Amino acid sequence: MTDSAAGSPLALAELTTMRVGGVPARMVTASTQRDLVDAALAVWADGDEWLVLAGGSNTVASDEPFEGTVLRIATRGIEVLPTDAAAPGRVRVRVQAGEPWDELVAYTVGRGWSGIEALSGIPGSTGAAPVQNIGAYGQELSSSLVAIDFLDHITGEVSRLSAAELELGYRTSVLKQGRQGIVLTVELELHDTAGEQAMLGGALGQPVAYAQLAGALGVQLGDRVPVQAMRDAVLVLRASKGMVLNPEDPDTASAGSFFTNPIVRENFARGLPADAPQWPVTPEAADVVVPLGHLASGTPLDAFLTHQEELAASTVDAGAAASNETLVKLSAAWLIENAGIRRGFRLPGSRAAISSKHTLAITNTGGARAEEIAQLARYVQGRVQAEFGVILHPEPVLVGIEL
Repeated sequence: MTDSAAGSPLALAELTTMRVGGVPARMVTASTQRDLVDAALAVWADGDEWLVLAGGSNTVASDEPFEGTVLRIATRGIEVLPTDAAAPGRVRVRVQAGEPWDELVAYTVGRGWSGIEALSGIPGSTGAAPVQNIGAYGQELSSSLVAIDFLDHITGEVSRLSAAELELGYRTSVLKQGRQGIVLTVELELHDTAGEQAMLGGALGQPVAYAQLAGALGVQLGDRVPVQAMRDAVLVLRASKGMVLNPEDPDTASAGSFFTNPIVRENFARGLPADAPQWPVTPEAADVVVPLGHLASGTPLDAFLTHQEELAASTVDAGAAASNETLVKLSAAWLIENAGIRRGFRLPGSRAAISSKHTLAITNTGGARAEEIAQLARYVQGRVQAEFGVILHPEPVLVGIEL
């Protein structure tokens, strides 16, 4: 464990993919699980403000100094657990929180294990994955997650939380919704398909569940392809959208998708243009429903979110369950583009821009300040709300920034 308080801590701009953020008062880097637990407990006992950081790919921080301690997670390791005779064809792994996510995916694909291959190329650490239930190209972490080891901020104890206890939803979990603490390890159960279809080029991945990916692979939805082929195709698709970190590609100086795809009631979605993409979702995603029509145009986002929480229990969950009303997911990228915001758009004089490859990403074109990122995000939210009545919700963790 290293403590940079005595020296000069790195600015968060140097540790995050968005390349913005001020200098923290103190930074502790933990390379073992024991060091991480000890450091966190010490910071919590002192009552300091604290921030957990690992890959920095989903954090957008203010350029003002962070008056607290950054707990930087640098733990590494992948442990293959004993196989369960009652679950043939399955393999379990326990992964340290600081393990880079894509390196974990590469490790599993190289061994013919499927279940997370469509999540290739997602930047960041493994410990961050369950916080927002990462997903892409038809796969979500929830389909493979068994449990996490979690250091609870309230009790100071390490406990094992099952996937069910995490209440995973679309880009959310109890960890994102307010349960404070630190993910120490992540346990996954994957399919051991190494012995399958050797004549077809290797172990087969899970059924292709995303139309764009199926098209790239030249197969039909539901087909299976070699797990390595799936990974390769996903990496190509993500790179084409500037979603694979590459120092030579300025579009990758971002936090990935800046907004989540909103979920609305089907009745509202019928009022959108016929070509607006939408997909049915299960009622379990109701906690992220945007209850449109309840708010006047121009309602501040913080007031909207408070109102959303109040409606979630009384209106969305009970109402949708009683009426079996269908919920649908909209495409945030489509909403942004059709609100008149094009790839490469930037506000006059700003160094923050919409990615030249994908309208869902906000990029730092060089030297942008955090407030420039926030200004552009607010502008996008305002245009989409004015055009379609939908308030987009930011996906990254915002530190010292308000939209």
